[in-house]
Amino acid sequence: MIVASGIELRAGARLLLADASFQVAQGDRIGLVGRNGAGKTTLAKVLSGAGQPASGTVRHSGSVGYLPQDPRTGDLDVLALDRILSARGLDEVRNEMRRAETLMSDPDPAKAEKAIRRYGALSDRLAVLGGYAAESEAASMAASLGLPDRVLQQPLHTLSGGQRRRVELTRILFSDAQTLLLDEPTNHLDADSIIWLRDHLKNYRGGLLVISHDVDLVEQVVNKVFYLDANRSVLDIYNVGWKAYLAQREADERRRKRERANAERQASALQLQAAKLGAKATKAKAAQNMQRRADRLLDGLEGERQADRVAKLRFPEPASCGRTPLTASGLSKSYGSLEVFTDVDLAIDRGSRVVVLGLNGAGKTTLLRLLAGVEKPDTGEVVPGHGLRLGYYAQEHETLDTERSLIENMRTAAPELTDTEQRKVLGSFLFSGDDVDKPVGVLSGGEKTRLALALLVVSGANVLLLDEPTNNLDPASREEILAALAGYRGAIVLVTHDEGAVDALSPERVIVLPEGTEDTWSADFADLVALA
Repeated sequence: MIVASGIELRAGARLLLADASFQVAQGDRIGLVGRNGAGKTTLAKVLSGAGQPASGTVRHSGSVGYLPQDPRTGDLDVLALDRILSARGLDEVRNEMRRAETLMSDPDPAKAEKAIRRYGALSDRLAVLGGYAAESEAASMAASLGLPDRVLQQPLHTLSGGQRRRVELTRILFSDAQTLLLDEPTNHLDADSIIWLRDHLKNYRGGLLVISHDVDLVEQVVNKVFYLDANRSVLDIYNVGWKAYLAQREADERRRKRERANAERQASALQLQAAKLGAKATKAKAAQNMQRRADRLLDGLEGERQADRVAKLRFPEPASCGRTPLTASGLSKSYGSLEVFTDVDLAIDRGSRVVVLGLNGAGKTTLLRLLAGVEKPDTGEVVPGHGLRLGYYAQEHETLDTERSLIENMRTAAPELTDTEQRKVLGSFLFSGDDVDKPVGVLSGGEKTRLALALLVVSGANVLLLDEPTNNLDPASREEILAALAGYRGAIVLVTHDEGAVDALSPERVIVLPEGTEDTWSADFADLVALA
């Protein structure tokens, strides 16, 4: 269980949350909602112990499993399965057993005998920890999240960003933690994996707090809703499920408006009477009392909810270019013995719309990285055409310099703009005042998405490479992205699980990986988007 008392959260000088007290108890399945930048990720980090509040305390009783929005693992050379098993300490036992196995063949009989005894002791310890049954459980859970056995036997550095995130999600679910804190757990999951995750969380017996823009997940899983109101810096707690929360929130807002209208009407009448009495010296005290009553009426009101601000996004007017600004031929890529894809050809014509499809791990992100020049192909080449200006949106936000501030990233991306113009662009993406001086590393996933998109806006790109651009976004911001996709006049190569993003793009062609086959887009491919 988690008990939070008097929590205050700040982002620099900006107040995110004031004096919030609540708990996450066994059986609670809480949906933490609010617009991008409201402080949801910051609150989850504080509850996990990975961050500290500006004031207040967080107390844990029992183990906590925390999936950050942008998980990072230390050693990328470990096997994916060992990373998952480390949640219960099984990885250390397995590694010790491997070392003992090696020493069992030592030519020195004494050393070999010692290794055999060591192996036996470790085997007994593995049995106590659940042994091979636990390994089977981990493998089954991983398969349900789109990680087959072959992937589990690979080092983490050979996996895509989406696969590594699913390894981390599997690890947290396998940990048997008594409380789970999950920040956007459906990112990078295909449709079947999302269905499995919903069912798993519905049956979870511990405490759960989940941040998700997946409406189906929160509707089916949560039994309480915490709404983090960015305008009022408060946490509204609704002890009901999602649909009842939406109805109750709407009713609360109607009540607030009625109460405010009544109080303002009464206060106005009191103030008018006070003004009349104040003109007479003998009635001055009565006038003051009436003014105080009017002030108390207004002070006692709950603040009205303001409409959440939404970033205004329009992709850049593309720079002029030749007929085919980007081509590639014979591309192949492997990581160690793992072959991702071979002999991929493509030609991106001016203003064309291309969707890249393929199962998780088929190389969709890798292909975009090769086209962007972030990685080099093992064979083949990427050839820029006349006037090519590339804009690359990376799903893991690698294009952002997390050590530098927002304004410093903007200066690098658009040195030709004045400081005022750069700040104006950031302001249109809801970064204003002191926010622009924050280091990028402290931003939430949704805020990093907004910043990366802001840098695209000033790029003048005529070919956009977009890798899951709608991840981490609230519904209103997602709608802005979809409108921008529909209105952009340059070429787009899109990787996404979001069927709405494909609809907005209205693609002309599709590239299916790992085969690298290219085809004209048709409705037959639409069903593959969420599965790919």
